Amino acid sequence: MDLREIRAFAEGDDARRVDPSATARTGTPHVRTFHEDRDDTLLLIVDFRPPMLWGTGASLRSVRAARLAARRGWKAVSRSASLAAISVTAEGVAVAPLAGGAPQMVRICHMLASRHDRALGAGEGAPSLEEALLRAARLAPPGGEVLVATGPEGLAPEDEPALARLARRRQVRVLLPLDMIETASPEFALPIRAGALACLARLRPFDRAALAQRLRALNVSLEVIDHDAG
Repeated sequence: MDLREIRAFAEGDDARRVDPSATARTGTPHVRTFHEDRDDTLLLIVDFRPPMLWGTGASLRSVRAARLAARRGWKAVSRSASLAAISVTAEGVAVAPLAGGAPQMVRICHMLASRHDRALGAGEGAPSLEEALLRAARLAPPGGEVLVATGPEGLAPEDEPALARLARRRQVRVLLPLDMIETASPEFALPIRAGALACLARLRPFDRAALAQRLRALNVSLEVIDHDAG
């Protein structure tokens, strides 16, 4: 606990917080007030794996995930927080270690942009998020905040143990940037082509409640973003 201030005693104050020196010096009761001594840290995890590299609107889901992370990162800079970032592509995981200030956020933005460019030309593999979550547990101190920007299919069941361990002593939130077609699925079937295979498929509406319940069991919160704000 850090000392916030020493002030005159007011009705309702805890008598155990009375400061003897200030009381003796002024002749009236004074108390000490405190605030919790906790590092303000933010860790951004951004998913650039192949399932994120598509979109029917003005931008890909991966681009929207990076924008969301960058906006939250700049807000953290404004309150003098320390930041780190992890990007995940088909090629693996890249890390920007913990540091503070605007120069750190600039480095993170450059890292996300370059990793996204590489992701667009990478293969079709989609590795698990487990490695990124394990790295996050080593990077983010207890009491820190972790934001995971991914898609509805981004967290596989095998990722849940690592996610639960990460959330034990940290505030973990999943940011879900949905594409327009996921928020207002057409009622008719759509043509799907994969190589030589072509067929018609009907989209199933995204079940937010089921994912939110699944994450709550892991002590993780969910934030769904239906539109590309900015």
